[in-house]
Amino acid sequence: MNEKTLRVLEFNKIKELLIDKCESRIGKEYAKKISPITNIKEIDLMQQETEEALSLLIKRGKPPLYGIHSISYEIKRVEIGGVLNPASLIKVSDSLRVSRGLKNYIKETKADKMPTYLIIGELIDNLRVYKNIEDEINNAIINENEISDNASSTLRNIRRQISSKNDAIRDKLNSIVNSQTNRKYLQDGIVTVREGRYVIPVKQENRSSVPGLIHDISSSGATVFIEPMAVVELNNQLRELEIKEQDEIERILSELSNLVASESDGIGNNEKILRTLDFVFAKGKLALEMNATRPILNDKGIINIKKARHPLLQTKVVVPIDVYIGRDFNSLIITGPNTGGKTVTLKTVGLFTLMAQAGLHIPADYNSEVAVFNQIFADIGDEQSIEQSLSTFSSHMTNIVNILKEVRYNSLILFDELGAGTDPTEGAALAMAILDYLLKKDIRTIATTHYSQLKLYALTTERVRNASVEFDVETLSPTYRLLIGVPGKSNAFEISKRLGLPQHIIDDAKELISKENVEFEDVLQAIEQDRKSIEEDKIEAKRLRLEIEQLRKGLATEKEKTQQMRDGIIRKAKEEARDILKNAKEEADLVVGEVRDISSEIEKEHNKRLLEAQELLRKDINKMESSLSKDIFKVKSNRPPKNLKIGETVEVLSLNQVGTVSTLPNEKGYLTVQIGIMKVNVHISALRRVASQDSDKSTIKAKTIIGSKSKSIKNEIDLRGKNIEEAILDIDKYLDDSYIANLKEVYLIHGKGTGALRDGIKSYLRGHKHVKSYRPGKYGEGGDGVTVVEIK
Repeated sequence: MNEKTLRVLEFNKIKELLIDKCESRIGKEYAKKISPITNIKEIDLMQQETEEALSLLIKRGKPPLYGIHSISYEIKRVEIGGVLNPASLIKVSDSLRVSRGLKNYIKETKADKMPTYLIIGELIDNLRVYKNIEDEINNAIINENEISDNASSTLRNIRRQISSKNDAIRDKLNSIVNSQTNRKYLQDGIVTVREGRYVIPVKQENRSSVPGLIHDISSSGATVFIEPMAVVELNNQLRELEIKEQDEIERILSELSNLVASESDGIGNNEKILRTLDFVFAKGKLALEMNATRPILNDKGIINIKKARHPLLQTKVVVPIDVYIGRDFNSLIITGPNTGGKTVTLKTVGLFTLMAQAGLHIPADYNSEVAVFNQIFADIGDEQSIEQSLSTFSSHMTNIVNILKEVRYNSLILFDELGAGTDPTEGAALAMAILDYLLKKDIRTIATTHYSQLKLYALTTERVRNASVEFDVETLSPTYRLLIGVPGKSNAFEISKRLGLPQHIIDDAKELISKENVEFEDVLQAIEQDRKSIEEDKIEAKRLRLEIEQLRKGLATEKEKTQQMRDGIIRKAKEEARDILKNAKEEADLVVGEVRDISSEIEKEHNKRLLEAQELLRKDINKMESSLSKDIFKVKSNRPPKNLKIGETVEVLSLNQVGTVSTLPNEKGYLTVQIGIMKVNVHISALRRVASQDSDKSTIKAKTIIGSKSKSIKNEIDLRGKNIEEAILDIDKYLDDSYIANLKEVYLIHGKGTGALRDGIKSYLRGHKHVKSYRPGKYGEGGDGVTVVEIK
């Protein structure tokens, strides 16, 4: 790719964005070298590594890349036996830490059973971890200017001696300074340091009164800095210790440098891998920021970019465009008004192609296709040269001539305003000749123009297609939508009319142009109107199709749920009916047994009648059970009762029994009917209202009961001192009464105790039909000693 094309299509600005995403200086230097290539297999690998980096950033977050340094100088130095300073050793340690961090990063990814990242995974696998070298450096070096006492026991001991010797010297000097005898000789009562030796400031005139070594004189000459003889030996000893300290530090640095030298190949190779990883993750970060996707590559000259967004335009204002070329046609001629987005379309196609061939994702929808071209040429913008005295036309034509000389097979050429800057007739003829030449060479060409002749050329030439940038005449502004297959209309007359140009002038203008041109523009206008209408119908049809599909799926799901619910209700109703009959049998047996015990003295005849009555009762119950064993919903009323009220008398047709309504029908039509000692859950369609007189009486009676309950029932019941069985009996009746009285919230007082009663009550409430929810009491309500129940 020539440098001019890269500049015109603003590829260098994309490169700057990529460089900014790198963490290290060596990564940035590596990113500066990025350039489009033409080998499709290599490009595909580069795209794959970008995709892997993007996936890892989304799923695992940013990798630990901070601390990558260029350590090639350090590696070369230790390899020839040199010693590294603390700053260089810290750079090596940082690089080792980053390598180890990346190992853990990819290890956690594998542990999370994420997809295999072949390229990045292999790069990280090739990193070498030298934890011992990293720890030795970190243990010995605090910062660029300080070695830790932990570096060696010898260093620690020397520094302890230095500290002790410093204290001894200060104590000795302080005693000299604070001495009444010596104070009069001193300029100040302080201890200072000169040339690494502790000294005291003495007045010039008293220098002979303080025996010692002179190390410095003040600039005024009034003060002499003397090392008293009493501390000379101590200072000598301190100096010896400092020399030993420096020697030990040199030994430690040499030892650490030798450690690095022993693994110089692996550490040096780590630097190259870390540089590559920094660059690869920078590509992923750029793709994430641009909301970019991996393009599908081909070497057949096919471009099909969906919802393309130029990456250098503001995301919130850019209008996505669909561009395709290379399958049914090789040349695309884009027409439309100025500022309509024609040039942006050219730059978008060219820049996306360069980005894809450089291994970068493109800001477009998934499954966008980009061709790999051997050459890309762009003649875009005003390249007028003042120095060469070239006009705009001459400048463009010079570029075109150079392009036509260099162009080879499998190239992409982008022309902005082809043939402009000269006589329209000649310019249009030149443009058509150039397009014909490129079409015969099978070159992919996209050109923008204002010439109507080129619109006709595209309509009448094989493998050439018109396109236009949509323009809203009502608002006098472009929509920036690219319409392939539709030539653009000039709209000059319509725009002039809306801007206020008199109609008679517009009519005169129309008379001055040929009839064919007028008719052609009218055809274009009709085509545009039809296109808009078809587009609107297409969008509406798509919306309706999606809506119908959603409704169909929703109905199918609802039907399945309804069937499952119906089967469940029927099964539960049968189970409840069997339980009721079982309880009724047990109660009947109990009653008969009690009666038999009480009547043991009665005559045998009475006993015989009693047995007959028991048998008759058993037969009736068995008959009822047999009836209930069948589907109780099979018999339905022709006129299901409406507006049922609690307490109203109804007949259950399938049971041939009369009962009273206990609950109102729910949204599915199911309600509870009290038949003697039984409660039956039935659908309203299986009921029939009895005579109105009985119904009214039942209703009055039910209202009387409800009114009575509402007045007498309290919102709390005390269960303390009862066992769980007794409590449940009381709670069952209390909740029924509370439900009838329409209480919304009640309090079950059970006390704290061992918690057994509380737990048993909660287990019972969990499945109760009248209970909506329950919770422990709050502060002020009784705490754990009270359970608060919300009634349905």
